[in-house]
Amino acid sequence: MEYAVNIRGLSKAYKDFSLKDVDLLLPKGAIMGLIGENGAGKSTTLKAMLDVVRRDSGTVEILGLDLDTDQPRIKEQIGVVWGESHFHEFLNGIQVSHMLGRIYRNWDQELFLDYLHRFALPGKKKIKEYSKGMQMKLSIAAALSHHPRLLVLDEATSGLDPVVRDEILDILFGFIEDGGNSVLISSHITSDLDKVADYITMIHNGSILFSEEKDSLIEDMGIIKCSQEELEHLKDMAGRGGITMVGIRQSAYQSECLVRNRREVMERYPNLVMDRTNIEEIMLFHVRGQMR
Repeated sequence: MEYAVNIRGLSKAYKDFSLKDVDLLLPKGAIMGLIGENGAGKSTTLKAMLDVVRRDSGTVEILGLDLDTDQPRIKEQIGVVWGESHFHEFLNGIQVSHMLGRIYRNWDQELFLDYLHRFALPGKKKIKEYSKGMQMKLSIAAALSHHPRLLVLDEATSGLDPVVRDEILDILFGFIEDGGNSVLISSHITSDLDKVADYITMIHNGSILFSEEKDSLIEDMGIIKCSQEELEHLKDMAGRGGITMVGIRQSAYQSECLVRNRREVMERYPNLVMDRTNIEEIMLFHVRGQMR
């Protein structure tokens, strides 16, 4: 399998936070969602991967090129969208195009203007007069208009209304249509990732908890709802290897546990109440759920 991103042993230490031996593999032609609570290390991972911050250790290959030796070639082939616009607010869309045309060899002004038209962005209007959604669409148009092979987005849909977010998700689908382009998107809006992601990678306290195909992950996991007494019985079964428990949540009225091998558990214990799950529930169980 060819990979758009191949990260091995990435580490970065700050005074009060550290990334610890992060491994990440994004296959070409796929969309990967990077999830985790605020402060988990999503943005730090992306910044270290792009050499915005200097990593302490580890190797990074992007589109088959080594970040340490091929950075100029890599930057020509990636588009990056951060959570906020980084263009000067007194520029307009046409001026942004002229500026980026001097930076990227493959800058396609016709394509950029086509995106402005598609997104209903007035090219001569100053960025400071754009709404946040318009600024984000401008950033995406700029990121796509030099024909990148990898698109990296860091909380790019945060704070946008559902209509704009859905429009951006359509753009991501269109971007990977040819099978050669790839997307790595960090987001805490897990419903967006439910729609578009092929792979989900979760980072927590600077470490990767899992990185799996989204459909397999959701199909494999389920939430058992039960009483406290039933939960104790489930823990006992887990201790004997009958159930693989990921996390537990308890309230005054009900206990819940997230388990793997949902179908197998249902076959072995047909009387259990088992619900399907989604990315948000999986993340919450890992972050807030108690381990048995």
